[in-house]
Parts: sequence; structure tokens; C-alpha cells
Amino acid sequence: MKANKILITLFILLGTARIAHSQVSVDHMVKEWERAKAYTKEYLDAMPEAGYSSKPTADMRSFAAQMLHLADANYGFTSAATGQKNPYGMGGLEKSTDQSKATVIKEVMDSYDCVIAGIKSLTSAQLSETTKLFGRFELTKAEVFDKDFEHQTHQRAQTVAYLHLAGVKVPAEKLF
Repeated sequence: MKANKILITLFILLGTARIAHSQVSVDHMVKEWERAKAYTKEYLDAMPEAGYSSKPTADMRSFAAQMLHLADANYGFTSAATGQKNPYGMGGLEKSTDQSKATVIKEVMDSYDCVIAGIKSLTSAQLSETTKLFGRFELTKAEVFDKDFEHQTHQRAQTVAYLHLAGVKVPAEKLF
């Protein structure tokens, strides 16, 4: 009997912890996205103007196109989570003819601002609502932003090779 009470109490405590963990903090998400934005800016600033058109191999994107792909995804994922119209459509930025350093930095930073504004436009309860990503993946809106965060991290990390080939020091890790 005493063991049953202990187990019941344990299950209640675990259930309460799980519910608390599932509550999404808008402030925490914004803080992480602001950190990611600053880190990506360090990469953009580190690459010399001439390196923006460089490609490690012929079949890879240029540095500029890689970063614009990251920006395109930021708009796409934010659109999926918030319902706001993607101002560039799918892949529109990457196809831009102006891939100068100044333009790419502006577009990428604007895309992070869009994500951050999108997160701020939602409550924690709304972030827990489900939506369809790419018309087939049912995720919470917070999970959509998590997938975007993973994507931008992956795309930024791919540019390490570009920076090395340009003879540029790669920005130090920015975990906090």
C-alpha cells in the first residue's frame, strides 16, 4: 500500500514536470534566436567581399547563396508557424542577382528579425498549437521554429569551409 502511494506520487510529480517542460517560453526562444543572429553576423562580417561569390566546388552554392538559402528558410519556417505571408516566396532570396556582401548581410539579418518578430507575435499557448509544415509534417509552432533553428545552424556550419578557403579565421563558438 505504501509502495503504491509512493509510485502514484512519483507519477504525479513526473507528469507535472513534463507539463512544465512542455510550456514554451517566448523569451527563451527570442534569446536563442538573437544569439544565433549575432553569431551568423560574425560569419557574414568575417568573409571578405570577394569571398561572397566563392564556391568550394562547382556544384556547391556560393557563400552568398548559402547564406541567402538560410534566410529563405527563416522566412519559410516563420510563415508556416505564424501564417504570415513569406515576402520572397520559396527560395526567392537565393535567386537574387545582387549577392554583394552588403545586400546579403542586410537580407540575412532581416530574416532573423522576421523570425524573432514571429516568435514575439505568439503566446506560449499559441507556440504549443499544431500546424502543418510543408503541408505534411504536423508539429507545434514551437517545433517549427526549432526545425528552423536546426536548419540555420546547419547552413551556417557549412560555411566554415568557405571561410577556411578564403583564409579567414572562423568565428569562435557562441553557445551563450
